Amino acid sequence: MNNLVETDLLVIGGGAAGLCVAAEAAGAGAKVLVMESDLHAGGQLVKQTHKFFGSKDEYAGTRGFKIADILMDEIKSLGDKVEIRTNTTVTGFFHEDGVYTAMEGEESYYRVKAKKTIMATGAQERMILFPNNDLPGVYGAGAVQTLMNLYGVVPGKKVVMVGAGNIGLIVSYQLMQAGVEIAAVIEAMPKVGGYWVHAAKIRRLGIPILLRHTIIEALGDTTVTGVVISEIDDKFHPINEPVKIDCDVICMAVGLTPTTEMFWMAGADMRYVPQLCGYVPFRDKTMRTSNPDLWVAGDAAGIEEASAAMVEGRIAGLSAAKALGYPVDDRKFHEFWARLEHLRAGEVGTKILSGISQVMVDGWEA
Repeated sequence: MNNLVETDLLVIGGGAAGLCVAAEAAGAGAKVLVMESDLHAGGQLVKQTHKFFGSKDEYAGTRGFKIADILMDEIKSLGDKVEIRTNTTVTGFFHEDGVYTAMEGEESYYRVKAKKTIMATGAQERMILFPNNDLPGVYGAGAVQTLMNLYGVVPGKKVVMVGAGNIGLIVSYQLMQAGVEIAAVIEAMPKVGGYWVHAAKIRRLGIPILLRHTIIEALGDTTVTGVVISEIDDKFHPINEPVKIDCDVICMAVGLTPTTEMFWMAGADMRYVPQLCGYVPFRDKTMRTSNPDLWVAGDAAGIEEASAAMVEGRIAGLSAAKALGYPVDDRKFHEFWARLEHLRAGEVGTKILSGISQVMVDGWEA
């Protein structure tokens, strides 16, 4: 393989946002190279067996892995405009010559020179600290979804789920469908964080959701054999007697953090925004960052649903193609932003919008 690869547009991350970036930019005429660290493109979509909410434009009523197929079919229809390299990790960026370094597999190392770059690097799972949290049997919810929905492997026989957001509720339901017992879902907050419909589904199955509870420690010598939980007060201090639950898996669904290390390398202006779950880059309405050759899309811009990530990907892809000199229909920007506003309506969207307002700029000086 040539040690230097050149392209119009480099897309780092081949998940929901990255695939939409590629489809939109290549549809405008750009040559696109997508680099994805997993063994397959699609990101979280390929793990999601539940049907999406939202609108028909974002494939409402379609299961996540089917949406990944739809996006791949759209990209394939564009001929050779898009190249997707999987099992490939972008390892660095060098300001001196604007070159990225990449590792494909464990042996193939090369450099990439792109006129423009869009980082759709997604998110990483948060974990919480407690004694024995390094025991085999303590999983992130994404790892459990990967085992079950990609490889058909159940993680254990009896699970305690930590977190009652959408991910915790959905994965609990999927585990039950696979024949795994859910001993309890525990949640530190005073209310369920996920959609009511997801909570109702697992409650109908008899799974208890214990609000105002947290994990005290994992039990076991070589693997997880149980967990100790406790009720907590409004200051998150344990109250009442701790309770032991037998289980062989503790599944952590306590949120995500944007994956943004490459933005720091590329010199983008960053800010910590709690509503967006971590450090994120400043951006304008085209998703362009303070680095004029760099855009952001998806969870790297702030944690939201995959539907919003896909629309952001299309905005960023269209904008980068325009910056490269390819003809685009500017009316599509208005269409995409209208779709985002629709997706961000409601209580959750209010929180997201308050976070975005802290990093949105009117435009960058030339």
